[in-house]
Amino acid sequence: MKKLFTSESVTMGHPDKVCDQIADAILDSLLEKDPTSRVACEVMAEPGKVHIMGEITSNAQVDYKAIARKVIRDIGYTKDEYGFTDKCEIEESVHKQSPDISMGVDSSYDEEGESGAGDQGIMFGYAIDESESLMPLALVLSRKLTDALSKKRESGEIPYLRPDGKSQVTLEYDGREVKRIEAVVISAQHDDTVSLEDLRKDIKEKVILPTLPKNLIDENTKFYINPTGRFVYGGPAADTGLTGRKLIVDTYGSKAHHGGGAFSGKDPSKVDRSAAYALRNIAKSIVKSGIAREAELQISYAIGVAKPLSLELDTFSSSKVSEDKILECVEKHYDLRPSAIIKRFDLRKPQYLNTAKYGHFGIEDYPWEKVDEDFIKDLQKLI
Repeated sequence: MKKLFTSESVTMGHPDKVCDQIADAILDSLLEKDPTSRVACEVMAEPGKVHIMGEITSNAQVDYKAIARKVIRDIGYTKDEYGFTDKCEIEESVHKQSPDISMGVDSSYDEEGESGAGDQGIMFGYAIDESESLMPLALVLSRKLTDALSKKRESGEIPYLRPDGKSQVTLEYDGREVKRIEAVVISAQHDDTVSLEDLRKDIKEKVILPTLPKNLIDENTKFYINPTGRFVYGGPAADTGLTGRKLIVDTYGSKAHHGGGAFSGKDPSKVDRSAAYALRNIAKSIVKSGIAREAELQISYAIGVAKPLSLELDTFSSSKVSEDKILECVEKHYDLRPSAIIKRFDLRKPQYLNTAKYGHFGIEDYPWEKVDEDFIKDLQKLI
């Protein structure tokens, strides 16, 4: 049966991504000096101003403003005509973590000597066999387009590009199989001097066609490049940015469920982040084993309680064995208490700025993307 599915991605210069990167750069700086830092950093950006807010408890002393300015500069917001630059006003409003929350994290309600979850909540992990990274293909392709857009800007190959931009890819499926690309959308911020005709030609010839698989493009594939026309003003100069507003871009491109918790600016005691990373590792290992073509896990926690309240698996009728048998194997190989997750994936190490730039999943360098070979071997014994 024919169906269409769409995912989007955004560049590093998107206003929400600017905020995510500042928050995670602050987190990395704190973890570098004090790995036990408790961080829940929120950032908002508007024309000419950045607000750094949240709860931070740490023995480290870092310059939040200097970190923010470096992030903005590295993204490329350095020219006055952009309306937002690294010279913007920066306001700080940071206080310590609530002692009530801290107490719940420091000692578990259900296990003596064990850390509890930093909050109640629901997290998901997902993998599918339609791409090499076991990520949804529409998201993989849309992310490749925004990465290409940024590289063409940074290299000067398309010199009039500015940092903000978006992409969107719609795939046509026949059952579970990807058949073709139905539509591609790119909106690229640009200098006022370039014509719309030249921009559309350059984006198609230098970004879209070299990036997307040629076997998925046909004469009926639709291309929408800056469909509204001009896109001179962008980033925080055009739209207020806020951390945590690109949850679907950060995860699975709406192919999987989302529990609602954001990642950026949060230290790993927050299970919104750490448990989601652990579940991605499990789901990826399940699909990598060949026991299922698709896997989604849901987990839930209570604040101050170490052990998860629930763990569920859905393989969307793609599994070769019962989901209960797979879950039994999961419970044998994975300790999903927060402290165990942090230790297993070395989550107190500074490593989070890149996740805010390029996405949190599907990049092999991340420790939670390295599959568990022993787990895979045990799964394969079930087949």
